[in-house]
Amino acid sequence: MPSMYRFSVPIFQRGLAKLSTYLDKIEAYAAENDTDPNDLVGARLIDDMLPLSGQFQRATDSAKLAIARLTGIDAPRFEDNETTVAELRERLKKTEDFLATVTQETMEGSENREVIVTPGGNKIVFSGESYLATFALPNFFFHVTTVHDILRSRGLPVGKMTYLGSFS
Repeated sequence: MPSMYRFSVPIFQRGLAKLSTYLDKIEAYAAENDTDPNDLVGARLIDDMLPLSGQFQRATDSAKLAIARLTGIDAPRFEDNETTVAELRERLKKTEDFLATVTQETMEGSENREVIVTPGGNKIVFSGESYLATFALPNFFFHVTTVHDILRSRGLPVGKMTYLGSFS
């Protein structure tokens, strides 16, 4: 059976790398169009959804909190106050640095660990394996996908291969 580590940490790391690629795309687009890249940080897909910054915040929170819940280790806390591309990059880096501290040994037994989450005030109890497969990973990728969709809706040249990335 594949390890919980293999299906969490490297997958989160790959998704965070995609978010970094989106920041590169924002900067390139802004340079080509003589605009401020930070203007896109507050962009929304639709009014009742979080802005780009909020999507980055939730994606990074999803990654670090999933690992914290699965292992019992403390995740770093962030203020959720990013308003610039540089600040989003820093948040990504701090999340990547945290994930780099997690080892396969750290994750041992996490598939059976009880994980409790309370989205919208509703208490849900999972096994670690079920939590990762049915809640943590889908939630993480919802926010990564929403970043993609916000940028695409604003005319940035992002497509499916930007999202999928390279496979080397």
